[in-house]
Amino acid sequence: MKNILALTSLLGALWVTSPGMADTGSQPADTAAPAVAARIEASLHRHIAELASDAYEGRAPGTPGEEKTVQYLAEHFLALGLEPGNRRSWFQEVPITTIATAPSAELALRGPDYRADLAYGEQMMVATQRQQSAVGLDNSELVFVGYGINAPERDWNDYAGVDVTGKTVVILINDPGFATGDPALFNGRAMTYYGRWDYKYAEAARQGAAGALIIHETAPAAYPWEVVRNSWSGGTIGITSPDHNSDALAVEGWLPLEQASQLLAAAGMDLEQLKAAAVKPGFRARPLAGFTASVQLENQLQNALSRNVLAMIPGSSHPDEVIIYTAHWDHLGVRPNEAGDNIYNGASDNASGVAGLLALAAEFQDQASPPARSILFLAVTAEESGLLGSRYYAEHPVFPPEKTVANFNMDNIAAANLGPTRDIAVVGYGNSELEDYLARAAEAKGREVVQEPYPEKGFYYRSDHFSLAGIGIPALYLTRGTDSVEHGQTWGRERLEGWIADHYHKPSDEYREDWDLRGAVQEVMLLLHMGRELANNRDFPAWRDGVEFKAVREASRK
Repeated sequence: MKNILALTSLLGALWVTSPGMADTGSQPADTAAPAVAARIEASLHRHIAELASDAYEGRAPGTPGEEKTVQYLAEHFLALGLEPGNRRSWFQEVPITTIATAPSAELALRGPDYRADLAYGEQMMVATQRQQSAVGLDNSELVFVGYGINAPERDWNDYAGVDVTGKTVVILINDPGFATGDPALFNGRAMTYYGRWDYKYAEAARQGAAGALIIHETAPAAYPWEVVRNSWSGGTIGITSPDHNSDALAVEGWLPLEQASQLLAAAGMDLEQLKAAAVKPGFRARPLAGFTASVQLENQLQNALSRNVLAMIPGSSHPDEVIIYTAHWDHLGVRPNEAGDNIYNGASDNASGVAGLLALAAEFQDQASPPARSILFLAVTAEESGLLGSRYYAEHPVFPPEKTVANFNMDNIAAANLGPTRDIAVVGYGNSELEDYLARAAEAKGREVVQEPYPEKGFYYRSDHFSLAGIGIPALYLTRGTDSVEHGQTWGRERLEGWIADHYHKPSDEYREDWDLRGAVQEVMLLLHMGRELANNRDFPAWRDGVEFKAVREASRK
């Protein structure tokens, strides 16, 4: 593999064993060996190249690409000598329903002297979570509800004083803290869960709305319109519901900034003035008098059993206690109607994370004695569809949450191929005592732990650790640092931002043999170091005070 000699030289300097880290079984001195780094790098290259190849058809759940993916993972875990992680099975079945909306859908916006028929894809996106063949809106009244947030603990309710039953709400993306940068307002520039689109749709449904249209802006959304279009146009996937998700909105949609501004202007409103009003406590919703939305969604439904893949190393002393490593194996599949390259290979997102699972499993198996606690490697399905695989595991855990010590999540660990960095970033910085483990491991390697570079993007709510955190399990999600050892921080930030703009959720997220995976190796080695330490002590790390998951954890541990 390219870069192995350079990696060996560099990590030989950076990964120096700290005093007192003799191989006692609890302090993993062998993670400092350059040979380990070289093995991990070779493993990452091999598995990413395979899983991101066209043969896997973008690894969409419920497709032949899934079958190839889960069999590949099970076969490699078996070859490494691991045991099936779901009792006697490598798999946990996850019942899913795919809802493919016909792209002929047209959103008709009407008002006094106003008529707009918006085309699917470029001028709007619409979908539904209702598992029904036909749903829609028929002259549904429009109401602008600011950020669409109902947060009693913050004394904030954008739905106060307005009845939106059967209506369609128009909503700003993100939350007021991002818009103002005021750290006293929500979490300032760091997105809260109230800023996430899935929260906004769920709250609109709780308020009785029939539809919701989110106004897309690249900065507060954290991704360009192409990501919305590409992520939603291949069909939505949900966990199969006995009542067909009848409580969900009939229509969930997005409006580009241009179309939203035109609509509001026609209703006598200025979007910038509305945004200024919506960040102030006491904001009241504004009906768009005389304006309605109509759209009909023709859906093809397909039920399938998707699968989480589970492999484990049983603990030698405390097998009932487990540390879980997670990564999602799925991506966006193939888009037959797109010209040119229409396979969304998802090399970095997230063949790289799954490759990390396999590399970690190999290193845990290679140690002289098995860990005292069990280690579970959990490759989950349908993350791209709303964390469905991890949510299903959280609802049907193989190990009880109170016996689950911690979760370490890997997602997109190869993004931008930055090479080695002086820093390692934590998504959800300051949340749990797992960061104490990270701080010790990073210090021993001469690295600095920092807050994620873009907390306004809400990444904490966008990957699978969030599902496990929701049932109280302390979860640590690392992301790439940007302070490049070789090129500096400005270069690192620019390169990462360029990757997000050019490759995130696009067919161009493809593997190349010249990828520099030395930074991904750094992350895997940190995770290996922390997992080995935690697997051989008696700690149960806790959430910090004030973190929303702390009460759930304390209740389960009692």
